[in-house]
Amino acid sequence: MSEKPQETALSKCPGCEEPLEPGDLFCGACGYDLSAVPAVPKDRPTIALAPPPAPSGAPAASAGDAPDVPDVSDAGSGDFELAAPDPAAAAAPGPVPAAGPAAPDPRTPAPDPVAAAPAAGGKVCVACRAGRVDDDGYCENCGHAQPRERDHMEQELGSVAAVSDRGLRHHRNEDAFAVSTTALPDGSPAVVAIVCDGVSSASRPDEASAAAASAANESLLESLPRGTHPQQAMHDAILAASEAVNALAREPGPAAEQEQHRRQNAPACTLVGSIMANGLLVVGWVGDSRAYWVPDDRTAGPARLTEDDSWAAQMVAAGLMNEAEAYADARAHAITGWLGADAYDLEPHTASFKPDRSGLVVVCTDGLWNYAESAAELAAAVPADASQRPLHGAQVLVGHALDGGGHDNVTVALVPFAVEPQGAGSACGTS
Repeated sequence: MSEKPQETALSKCPGCEEPLEPGDLFCGACGYDLSAVPAVPKDRPTIALAPPPAPSGAPAASAGDAPDVPDVSDAGSGDFELAAPDPAAAAAPGPVPAAGPAAPDPRTPAPDPVAAAPAAGGKVCVACRAGRVDDDGYCENCGHAQPRERDHMEQELGSVAAVSDRGLRHHRNEDAFAVSTTALPDGSPAVVAIVCDGVSSASRPDEASAAAASAANESLLESLPRGTHPQQAMHDAILAASEAVNALAREPGPAAEQEQHRRQNAPACTLVGSIMANGLLVVGWVGDSRAYWVPDDRTAGPARLTEDDSWAAQMVAAGLMNEAEAYADARAHAITGWLGADAYDLEPHTASFKPDRSGLVVVCTDGLWNYAESAAELAAAVPADASQRPLHGAQVLVGHALDGGGHDNVTVALVPFAVEPQGAGSACGTS
């Protein structure tokens, strides 16, 4: 998942101690709101805080009465854990019960089964099977985060197909895609694939990627049939996507104080897209999502068609590191270009090619290429029949990322490119 430069984040969830990824705003296991966690002090020793022991003869405080004070138990990682209750205060006569679910507090009234049941037509929680799921995707009874429709998406449209998956570590899918077909003024077909990756350190990254993919796709479906050159159409589509993401930052946000930093950190995403039209292959991008070319004849070499807007790419371009060193660095995925209201001067990149042989265009987020970074590695992961079965090919590539660890959302679109045997040509130019 793409990230703007940011401060070091927590490594474990304060609520359930599940590992976190840098830039996560919610825990993927329990839905804990990480924005409410206080910052870790950097210049003071770690001190474990716990409520003072109860005076002799005083009743022990219940868990509900205990102050909500975090215990900073690991200064190196910045993890937070709840302090263990004082043994003297927690002691109670009687045998120790066997491990298992905690008994309900007898002072708490039993829930009303009628009130707890979801309204007719409402979604039922997958965890407690009783609570109603609210509009944010959480159970109103137990607070469990629910599977979302965007957790796994697939689409096949003619010869183009795309698959997107949440991955194995994140609580939601912040990637988005759009695939479509249209016709040029002469009646020849044009095939479009757009893939966007929400910037995890920004607010509402899932909304940003969805808005960008939709806006870019709509722009292309409007301009290509009018006869706009595909490379110019791609440039204009990226600008349209940028405006759609910028508009999200202008929308009024929640008034809660804990949301303030998110509104200041504007929604953002990366974008990469391809157009196949009239024997021409056009790609466009901003950020570190990529497009690759994989020829059907695997004896010919594959190629990466895009250059990342990232810290690692800058280090390689400046000759300060080789690719292996740069992408092994913790700063590798800090992007230098993105779509969003707080982006620097937007510079859409476009390139056009005229392949001389049939092949496959792979348009993907870093959730895939993290596990197949070079063009040769990616081509090795693409099934031999992917041009004939693009949806299956996309499914296989997503599976490759999940088998590799699935640490990020992963999205890939496959666009087969057919060339007549007598066709010939080379790269037409880049910008």
